[in-house]
Amino acid sequence: MQDRPGLPNVASLRERDIAFHFHPMTNPAKHERVGPTIVAGGEGCYFEDEQGKRYLDMHAGLWCTALGLSEQRLKDAAMRQFDKLSYSQTFAHRTTEPVVELADALIRLAPASISKVQFQCSGSEANDTAVKFAWFYWAAKGEPQRRKIIARTKAYHGTTAVAASMTHLPHMHKGFGLPLPGFLHAPHPDIYRGIAEGESEADYATRLVGELEKIIEQEGPDTVAAFIAEPVMGAGGVYPPPLTYFEKVQDLLKQYGILFIADEVICGFGRTGRWWGSQTFEIKPDIVTCAKALSSAYLPISATMISDRVYAEIRAEAERNDAFGHGYTYGGHPVCAAVACEAVRIYEDDRLIEQAALRGKFLERKLRALESHPLVGQVRGAGLMWGVEIVKDKATKAAFDTKLQVGVELSDICFSRGLNTRSLGSGIMTFTPPLIVSEQELSIAVSKFTESLDELHGRMTKDGRLN
Repeated sequence: MQDRPGLPNVASLRERDIAFHFHPMTNPAKHERVGPTIVAGGEGCYFEDEQGKRYLDMHAGLWCTALGLSEQRLKDAAMRQFDKLSYSQTFAHRTTEPVVELADALIRLAPASISKVQFQCSGSEANDTAVKFAWFYWAAKGEPQRRKIIARTKAYHGTTAVAASMTHLPHMHKGFGLPLPGFLHAPHPDIYRGIAEGESEADYATRLVGELEKIIEQEGPDTVAAFIAEPVMGAGGVYPPPLTYFEKVQDLLKQYGILFIADEVICGFGRTGRWWGSQTFEIKPDIVTCAKALSSAYLPISATMISDRVYAEIRAEAERNDAFGHGYTYGGHPVCAAVACEAVRIYEDDRLIEQAALRGKFLERKLRALESHPLVGQVRGAGLMWGVEIVKDKATKAAFDTKLQVGVELSDICFSRGLNTRSLGSGIMTFTPPLIVSEQELSIAVSKFTESLDELHGRMTKDGRLN
C-alpha cells in the first residue's frame, strides 16, 4: 500500500490510531496526547490490553455485554447463520427465519400491551424510530400538530439528531445546534438531592409530575406527541424513580392522551432484575425501545416495539399512504437476529434474569457498606445497575467542581488496578457488570474500588482539595 502525500507514515497500532482514528465521545486533542488503550482480547467478565493486563469489567462494555465476552453459543449462532444466509433485507414483505423467531420471542417477553416489533441497528436508531412512530400515529389520528417530545433533564437517549435532542447532556448539544425545536425536558428524579426537607418520596414524585404537567399545559396538550423515559436513568447518573413516580406519570399522560415511550436500551434484558425495567416499575408503555443486551453487543441490533393501539393507527395511515416510509438497510439483519435469538435462549436457559436479581442484591450490600466512606455520598440503583456518587462534603452533599474531573481521576485509579468502571457527570461511578458475573468477581470489584477510593482520598487530603 502506497502512502498518500501529506499523511503520516506510522507503524504501530497506537500511532496509527492517533493518526487516523477519530474516536466518538472523546476529546480528540487529549487523545492525541494520551493515545488509546488497545483492547486485544477478553473472556467472561474480563478483557485484556495489548500488554496482556486483565481488567474486570464492571460496566459490561457500554452497559451491553450482558453475557460477557467469548460466549461460544453466540459465536456458533453467527457462524451457522453466515453459512446459511449472510444477508437479506426486510423491506417490502421480505423476511428470514431468525427475524421471525426474534420478533416472536420479543413479543412473547414484552410488556402485555406490545404487539409488533421493527428492527434497527442501535439504541439511537431505535429511539429515533420511536419518535417517528409517535409522529406517524398522531398524523393518522388527524392531529399532525402533535409533534413535541418531552424527555427529562440529564436524560440520555442516543446520538442521532433526534435522539440527542431528547438527551439532555451539554456536551451532546454544544456545537451541534441541538436540541432541535420541539424537544423539551422536565425535571429528572434525584432522590439524593431533589427531596425537600420533610418531603416523602411519594410527595416528591407528586411534585415532579406537577412540573411535567406545567410543561404540558404551557406548550398545549394538543401539541405534545409523547413522553420518553428510561425506567432507571442510565448515563445521566443512574437515577431510580421515587416511589409512585411512574404511576403518577402514567395517570397524567392518560389524562392528556400523550404516548409513553419506555427507553429500555439499557434497562432491558435483566439489568434491573426483571426482563424489562417497565416490569420492575409497573410501566405500561405505548412504545418500547431496546438494544445493547439484545445480542449482548456481539452484533449490532436494536428493536422498537409498539402497542396494539399504536399499530392499529399506523397500519391504517400506511394503507392510505400505500407504505410506511421508514426503515434501515441493516434493520433485521439475519446474522444479527440469529445471535439475538440465541442470546434470549441463553437468558432463559441459564435463568440469568433471576440470577441478575440475586447478584444485584449481593452487589447492593457490598456497595452500601461504602456509604460510610468520606467520599461517598450515596449508593443508588436497582438489579445489576448501580451508581456510587462521589462528593466533596457528605453533610452538605456538595459535589466536586466538574473542572477537577474527580470522577475521571477515580476511574483512572481503578483502571490502573485492573478494574473497569465509568465516571458519569461530576463523579457518579457505575457498577453495571455482565449478568453472568459471580459473587466472587463482585467482591473483587468492590475491594479494588475501595482501595481506589482510599488512594483518591489520600491524594486529596495531601493536596488540599478537600479543604
